[in-house]
Amino acid sequence: MEVGIREIEGVKEVALNFVTKTLAIEIVDEGKIESIVAAVRNVVNRFEPHVIVKEKFIDKAAKKTLVLLGLSCGSCASKIEDQLNSLKGIHKAYIGFATGKLIIEGKGRDLERLAKEATAIIKEIEPDVEVIDEDEKNDGHHHDGHHHGHSHGGGDHKKELIPLSIGALLFAIGLIFEMSTPVEFGLYFISYILVGGEVLLKSGRNILRGQVFDENFLMSVATIGAFAIGELAEGVAVMLFYQIGEFFQDLAINRSRKSIADLMDIRPDYANLKIENDIKKVDPEEVAVGDYIIVKAGERVPLDGVVVEGTSMVDTSALTGESVPREVEVDSSVLGGFINKNGLLTIKVTKEFGESTVSKILELVQNASSKKAPTENFITKFARYYTPAVVYTALALAVIPPLVIEGASFSEWVYRALVFLVISCPCALVISIPLGFFGGIGGASRNGVLVKGGNYLEALNNVDTVVFDKTGTLTKGVFKVTEIHPMKNITKEELLGYAAFAEAYSNHPIATSILKAYGKEVNKEIIEKYDELSGYGIKVQVKGKEILAGNIKLMDKEKISYKQVEAIGTIVYLAIDGSFAGYIIISDEIKEDSQNAIKGLKTIGVKKTVMLTGDSKEVGTKVAHQLGLDEVYAELLPNQKVEKVELLERQKSSKGKLVFVGDGINDAPVLARADIGVAMGGLGSDAAIEAADVVLMTDEPMKLVSAIKIAKRTKAIVWQNIILAFGVKGVVLLLGAGGLATMWEAVFADVGVALLAVLNAMRVLNVKDL
Repeated sequence: MEVGIREIEGVKEVALNFVTKTLAIEIVDEGKIESIVAAVRNVVNRFEPHVIVKEKFIDKAAKKTLVLLGLSCGSCASKIEDQLNSLKGIHKAYIGFATGKLIIEGKGRDLERLAKEATAIIKEIEPDVEVIDEDEKNDGHHHDGHHHGHSHGGGDHKKELIPLSIGALLFAIGLIFEMSTPVEFGLYFISYILVGGEVLLKSGRNILRGQVFDENFLMSVATIGAFAIGELAEGVAVMLFYQIGEFFQDLAINRSRKSIADLMDIRPDYANLKIENDIKKVDPEEVAVGDYIIVKAGERVPLDGVVVEGTSMVDTSALTGESVPREVEVDSSVLGGFINKNGLLTIKVTKEFGESTVSKILELVQNASSKKAPTENFITKFARYYTPAVVYTALALAVIPPLVIEGASFSEWVYRALVFLVISCPCALVISIPLGFFGGIGGASRNGVLVKGGNYLEALNNVDTVVFDKTGTLTKGVFKVTEIHPMKNITKEELLGYAAFAEAYSNHPIATSILKAYGKEVNKEIIEKYDELSGYGIKVQVKGKEILAGNIKLMDKEKISYKQVEAIGTIVYLAIDGSFAGYIIISDEIKEDSQNAIKGLKTIGVKKTVMLTGDSKEVGTKVAHQLGLDEVYAELLPNQKVEKVELLERQKSSKGKLVFVGDGINDAPVLARADIGVAMGGLGSDAAIEAADVVLMTDEPMKLVSAIKIAKRTKAIVWQNIILAFGVKGVVLLLGAGGLATMWEAVFADVGVALLAVLNAMRVLNVKDL
């Protein structure tokens, strides 16, 4: 029945649950719902005529991405976000300021309407911003570098420079040469209009819309006020240097966006699709599961798949941060985003582009902006109240002192108030902080660590307790022969050979590890008799010899006198012709970097490291002792792991965070319960990527130490920017109120600090040595 439903046109996925008696169907086109439901009824009735079908339509939140070219004003981005989130039908709207993208979440049927309404709101707040639908123009992210916008709009830099240069020239003439007052006023006025006309227009337009407290308004009032009190040169100079500062700030923002885009530029541009004897270059999204693609030397692997022909070395650094290329051959799994170094590979595609690892990573990193860090949220809220507060303080400063202080002139206090106004825009904070967090997330992803939001990146700064699962996290989860102990006159090789014959037909992990250790082909033809004794082991006859391989119960059952062994791991006892021949110990190997990871966590301030395992107490205790863990809890069921995590949660400090590190598949409940769930994602483990807040792409515990170091570095840089912005602005505000700072210092405190903060935020991208 499932196969029949899957063949219906428009059906993407089908899942039948016998227990709940539900049939879940994911469809591609909402317009075909009725015809698909009718077709499903027909299929069900064909197989089960007596079954009654009742439908329930669940509309999953769909997404629409709009690229906003020329948006480089942080406070404007916040205003757009606020207005969009009040629209009817929008589940959530957020602007990734660092990527220049607006992501709208809502019902699929509403998305086109919401996109139009969103575009209208953006055009109202930012008329010069160009809005592009990413679905229609898939290469939208490449435009960032070509449409450098002015602070509050788009446009070409060369066009901006012409009026700016002419205005600067007229201003210089007015400064250098002595002229009569009317001529001097005329020069300064023309210079002012050329340099600041755009700002004045926008300010007027925004006031008519009720948006008073923005940067355009502040600069207009400050410079017109300077003209009004006779400070002509200073009025023009403030506007000129403000515009020059904004120009360079835009360049820095676009450069930083480009750096982040380059950092995440792992999206393959094309795929070489094999069609019979021909090769066609197509978009990766056109390739279907089961198709064959060719990847030449130097090309990027476009989709996830399995190598069916060829051998090569592949560079996995874009996805895992690993610098050493890995070798792939026939039957090796490869992921989209790998770079083929030398050989020619033929790959059978196993996932559509939308489901591929590279696509999921890009989506995760780009959507990380939606989960803002507490610091980001605080600054956004703060900016809303800070600017009006400074404007009213400036007004009070202009009016009250001349009325109260004897001999104080209005012109002097108005000038001080204008200095206040110039400083009051919080752009440095509103721009640099999202860039800092997004840069940290982008840098971490290049290092093989996926962080799903700024909130998790900030939380990693306060890790108090780290709880590890054992198998597959601290250990490899792969059984390996670690000890061979023969008896009497038997050599180790002979004992291993007997064990290999016994396990020749088994696919149990223990059998696999014995056969791997044996390393030769087992000649099954000489096995005369083979009996698998459930719960005991195996009995075989080879060349007339009876070989027994199994546990203690098998030895007792066959009445063989043996030497009981106390060891960590699984023990396989062997007997030849009724006589004890020796034993083999098989155990799970500890990962090479597990010990260094525990040491590294202690070094960076983690107070407690704990291991939870379903394995025996002896095994758990030995591994914990070997690695230097503080506590170990063994023989736990999945629900008991959750209980232990809750217990440890109560023991940690109030501000400290508890991290749980697991393999992301059977640890999903614990990953969800911890403050930060970290999955050993491995390459392409979908369940891990879905379940956790942070995914370590290489399965190396040491990457957790890197993630915490990146988080600490990001926070340090963000706080440097906060202190720089508040410190400089605070000092200049006080000096301005005291009459010691001019508008020149005020312009530096606004635009100069914003530029420095953006440049400083870019340092977070450098994560190679962490």
